[in-house]
Amino acid sequence: MKKAVKSQRPVNLDLRTIKLPITAYTSILHRVSGVILFVGVAIMLLALDASLSSEEGFAEVKAYLSSPLAKLIVWALLSALLYHLVAGIRHLIMDAGHGETLEGGKLGSKIVIAVSVVLILLAGVWIW
Repeated sequence: MKKAVKSQRPVNLDLRTIKLPITAYTSILHRVSGVILFVGVAIMLLALDASLSSEEGFAEVKAYLSSPLAKLIVWALLSALLYHLVAGIRHLIMDAGHGETLEGGKLGSKIVIAVSVVLILLAGVWIW
């Protein structure tokens, strides 16, 4: 039977004070964007089903999508898709053996964020 070892390490349970590296933020955002896409695809498939069911259904979906709230939701889903795509391409590049070092990972994360911000802003201009 093992005895519990008393750890002398400090324990920080205040998540607001923990400083995460940029690679952690891009990884967390990649996972969050994947969850958003999973839910968003279901919503968009329901809208597609309604629009294809009849002319009235198409008109109803068209009316919903013309509202500012619906445009914001579509922009959020498109933003999640664009970020997930760019971060996924980064993972494919890393799988090929490039950018696997600590400095390469940090640079790749910065590039992912920069490219994603530009694409998300362009998507916002396109939607609005």
